[in-house]
Amino acid sequence: MTISLGEFLSHLTEPVFFITTLLTLGVILVNGWTDAPNAIATCVSTRSMEVRKAILMAAVFNFLGVFLMTMVNATVAHTIYGMVDFGGNPHDALVALCAAMIAIVLWAVAAWWFGIPTSESHALIAGLSGAAIAMQGGLAGINGAEWIKVVYGLCLSTGLGFGAGYVIVKWVESFFKKMERSRTYGFFKNAQVAAAGGMAFMHGAQDGQKFMGVFLLGIFLSKGESGDVAFVIPVWLMALCSLVMALGTSIGGYRIIKSVGMDMVKLEKHQGFSADLAAALCLLAASLWGLPVSTTHTKTTAIMGVGAARRLSCVNWKIVGEMILTWVLTFPGCGIIGYLIAVLFIHIF
Repeated sequence: MTISLGEFLSHLTEPVFFITTLLTLGVILVNGWTDAPNAIATCVSTRSMEVRKAILMAAVFNFLGVFLMTMVNATVAHTIYGMVDFGGNPHDALVALCAAMIAIVLWAVAAWWFGIPTSESHALIAGLSGAAIAMQGGLAGINGAEWIKVVYGLCLSTGLGFGAGYVIVKWVESFFKKMERSRTYGFFKNAQVAAAGGMAFMHGAQDGQKFMGVFLLGIFLSKGESGDVAFVIPVWLMALCSLVMALGTSIGGYRIIKSVGMDMVKLEKHQGFSADLAAALCLLAASLWGLPVSTTHTKTTAIMGVGAARRLSCVNWKIVGEMILTWVLTFPGCGIIGYLIAVLFIHIF
């Protein structure tokens, strides 16, 4: 099942459809606001690219990542789509989905205010799960087989990101150790830009699919469809998702860029290249395996690994502690907010 652009536009006159679309676009905007800046944080902090050019590059490669990876493997989108069961009543399910979207936006904006790069992937999963529990009155609304993939992804994105960052920067430094640093400046500046493009590509491949899965879930529910629906992601939705993410990055991404690319570890160009390459490779592997991992966890732990490879004191562990605390609190925090808003909406609507 799918929906054409003309059909989508014609349904926007329906209040329920319009509200669902607006909330979902709001969540995608917030993802660009708080999550997408991770992709370009290092190339901006190492002065390899200007912020505006980096944002434009991120928008282009986000779209390419969404488009090409969806053609190769759309498993991530299907995993998110089937992770929860809101029940057989499309109206009630739509109410719960809207509650989850509001919870995600509230959680993400609060984290952005403090400049902490929270994982929108985990906020999305937590908000959906909390709303599903409220709708079903228990854990019957949680699809354990799909949820376990999130747990695997959480462990992989954290461990592999740190390890890959550590190993790759060590290899780069060993390979170029006999060359004068001034001779490698131009190479690593261009390599940093290329690696950041790869990171933006993989952000689109991972997060783009997650939010498109939710977008289509909302569309089908508002049309009265419920249950497990086989779907095809249309190209117009890929473009819309990429553009809204880019808009979010351009409005409020600098706080996250500063926290990730400047405050946590002071990076040189070869270190920024190593972190981006490590994170992009980890995300590529996860996407091909169909695991919905956190781009935030992967990128930030890769940067930690790069910093720790030089010496542990190179990492600002206070910033790291704040990030980890936010990550730990995301599942219960956003889940509880999604649950409470869903309960409220159920009684109101």
